[in-house]
Amino acid sequence: MRSIALTNQKGGVAKTTTTVNLGACLAHLGKKVLLVDLDPQGNMSSWFGLDIHNLERSMYNVFLEEVYFEEILKKTCVENLTLAPSNVALAGVERILAHEKGRDLILKKRLSSVVDKYDYIMLDCPPSLGLITINALTFVKEVFIPLETKVLALNGLVTLVNTVQVVKERLNHSLEVTGIIACRFDSRTNLSNEVYNQIKGQFKNKVFNSIIRENTRLAECPISGKPITLYAPDSTGTADYTDLAKEVVEMESRFKEI
Repeated sequence: MRSIALTNQKGGVAKTTTTVNLGACLAHLGKKVLLVDLDPQGNMSSWFGLDIHNLERSMYNVFLEEVYFEEILKKTCVENLTLAPSNVALAGVERILAHEKGRDLILKKRLSSVVDKYDYIMLDCPPSLGLITINALTFVKEVFIPLETKVLALNGLVTLVNTVQVVKERLNHSLEVTGIIACRFDSRTNLSNEVYNQIKGQFKNKVFNSIIRENTRLAECPISGKPITLYAPDSTGTADYTDLAKEVVEMESRFKEI
């Protein structure tokens, strides 16, 4: 089983888009995938058509140990793809658990019952480095960083990589940044190419060769309640995320012990 946190403290970098569509492409390749929505905005849960304002059980209840993790799981429109939903209630978790002993290990403990049931567990983290994200980084073995190919992207990337290193040293010695994903790439501009080349030069083999191009179909996709593979199977978005999924699968031999 590979456990992966998709995180970036900057919003609008296609983090949820990447979690949903990469997860769907892995499922289409025959992998059993669990998506965990850790963002209080609940964008990934809404994407799959859930009424997040009327969820009886969500990740909020899991963090407070009011329900077992398995009780909140929802099937999606994609075979082999399961969702653990979230909503705005999750925002209260950091305040409620602020002084709890072992608060950084709650998610790891609650997910322990399902780790053997999936090939991939992918966590869509909030755009912050608070308690919820720390819980995610304490549980997973890998971090994927979706990165918008814009001029200021490198500044935030260095900060995030440093944070991952701190968590690795203090809480999770197995944690590694294993993939940086260039998103919202506009091949018509020199800027996107320059930023990608800078990232590749600095982080080398941690940067995926697959690039997620700007695509109208990807922007429309959340309204459909489907991942790009079902909404627009012939689009460049589907092609890009399929290439990314194949590249992720090719990494499996490096993570046999995960």
